[in-house]
Amino acid sequence: MADVIREAPLGQLIRWLTGNKYLKYPEEEADFQCPKCYSNAERVDSLSSTVEDKADLDPNEAAYGKEAGDAVAREQKASALTEDAHDRPDLQALQTQKTNVTVESIVTEHDIKKMNTQTTHVPIRSSIGAQPALTRTKTREMTRAYTRERFDIEREAQSLKELHMPIVAQRNEDGDILVDWYTTDDPANPQNWSSKKKLFVGTQIFLYTFVVYAASSIYVPSQYGVMEAFGVGYEKASLGLSMYVIGYGIGPLLFSPLSEIPLFGRNVPYIVSFALFVILCVPLALVENYAGLLVLRFLVGFMGSPCLATGGATMQDMYSFLKLPYALTFWVAAAFNAPALGPVLSAFAVTAKGWRWSLWEVLWASAPVFILMFVAMPETSSSNILLRRARRLRAKCGNGRLKAQSEVDQGNMKIGTVIWNSIVVPVEISIKDPAVLFTNIYTALQYGIYYSFFEVFPLVYPVMYGFNLGETSIVFVCITVACILGIIIYCSYVYWYLEPDIVKNGLRAQEHRLVPAVFASFGIPIGLFIFGWTSNPDIHWIASVIGITTFAASGFVLFQCIFMYLPLSYPQYAASLFATNDTWRSALAAGAVIFARPLFINLGVGRGVSILAGLAVGGVVGMFGLYYYGAKLRARSKFAVT
Repeated sequence: MADVIREAPLGQLIRWLTGNKYLKYPEEEADFQCPKCYSNAERVDSLSSTVEDKADLDPNEAAYGKEAGDAVAREQKASALTEDAHDRPDLQALQTQKTNVTVESIVTEHDIKKMNTQTTHVPIRSSIGAQPALTRTKTREMTRAYTRERFDIEREAQSLKELHMPIVAQRNEDGDILVDWYTTDDPANPQNWSSKKKLFVGTQIFLYTFVVYAASSIYVPSQYGVMEAFGVGYEKASLGLSMYVIGYGIGPLLFSPLSEIPLFGRNVPYIVSFALFVILCVPLALVENYAGLLVLRFLVGFMGSPCLATGGATMQDMYSFLKLPYALTFWVAAAFNAPALGPVLSAFAVTAKGWRWSLWEVLWASAPVFILMFVAMPETSSSNILLRRARRLRAKCGNGRLKAQSEVDQGNMKIGTVIWNSIVVPVEISIKDPAVLFTNIYTALQYGIYYSFFEVFPLVYPVMYGFNLGETSIVFVCITVACILGIIIYCSYVYWYLEPDIVKNGLRAQEHRLVPAVFASFGIPIGLFIFGWTSNPDIHWIASVIGITTFAASGFVLFQCIFMYLPLSYPQYAASLFATNDTWRSALAAGAVIFARPLFINLGVGRGVSILAGLAVGGVVGMFGLYYYGAKLRARSKFAVT
């Protein structure tokens, strides 16, 4: 737990205030032995070449501090394994398999993080037998998306991790010694964290995401109170929801590229913005004018947006490719389910205590989550972790040539280039690339329909079935049921089919990921038609709820598939494409809050919902087209990976 607190914002603050006197890293301890590959420049050159005989390898080269264990003990353990190799056919096979393995770089021509820096080969010295050194290409930590090559790299790293092999650093062409993990199972690497630690960190992201997204719709039961307090109509009162949604739609355009800068890492955008989120909740709950209410709702939504901009990246930092879909599924469930539960959390309280009560609830829910993250949210960005390690090694080893890969990258970084690649290029892709354009429009449509429920439910259940405000909000619980069904369906598909297929056959074409989405696309219009035409006083209310559940469960599965398809097809632009996609979705959702009520009042619930269902039918055709012709579209695109 000490290492978690040390890496958390509170631990970093304590270190800064005390001049690093407390919560020291292994490199700052008096008994830390600086690895020879970092302390001796000439030795690095000799270690960089391929060596046929490694019997004279200095044990100090494996030393990496208390967290990684004692280097000599590891060498002795490796020697014991060598002696037993003749009696261990499985070990012999593994030894043979690891000999002369070279993993290719995944840097592509259109890499969004391209900084004109030299990719370096890092010799990995095996302690088992006298075999040639293993080599692998050092990948860019800032490129978080996956390609077939990255999957091979990760699979190789997972197998090497079990061998506790030391990693020897290498120079780049400029003579800098690039700081890396000390061993293949270095505990500082988030990929090597224990399952409990990953679950602990993932739970914090889940709670953070849930609170921010629930804060959007928790305002809905307060709309009638806002109308009465400020003397505005229903449409103007609805702007309190729209402005929040616009805020967290625009925010990722800033916070997503900011979180990819190694100097900041993940925690700086998280903690700074979330602190402002919590602080702004106080004046929001006390505001005395309508304009101030709208401005503050926008700012609170904007400050809460990093949970979407960076939450998925945090999961990628920790989980391997095969396990990532499970982590992303539960994270997306928080974002998908929270808006539905927002009205449930505030409806009865607003009825009893007044419209401001829902705004106070946002503060009460977010403050404990912020405190938890401030105390115990460790940094997960590998680039940031290695950047700080390089600084400590420079101080300890007295070698100014020790640098992290990110420092080399930042040396050639131009702000204009970063802004262009993070904002302008994704917009260009969204317009020029048919696959991205379709997924943005389709997911925005589903999100807009989802948010239209906040306007149609009050026209159905109180009017047709006599529900009060609290009972109407309970109807949104069907979205939770839909999320559970979606999780079961998608995780079953991943566990029973996709994961074994990847292990056996490797990564197939990206369109293979869209198979569940093709089937789910049928459920979206079907669910909408059921809801629209069973919303009738003569038909039991459960029928319309079944329609909403069908729509939501299908939409959940579809979102999961598309959000795995995009990073596989456009890995170098994945982070910014997600931010752009969120902007599209949030823009239409904010508009849906305004146009949905007049639509349903003028046309009726049945015909109004049917228009939305008809648009969803067009999405079915689009999904089939993307599945069958996606490969051809990618082949003609200068942005996609074919």
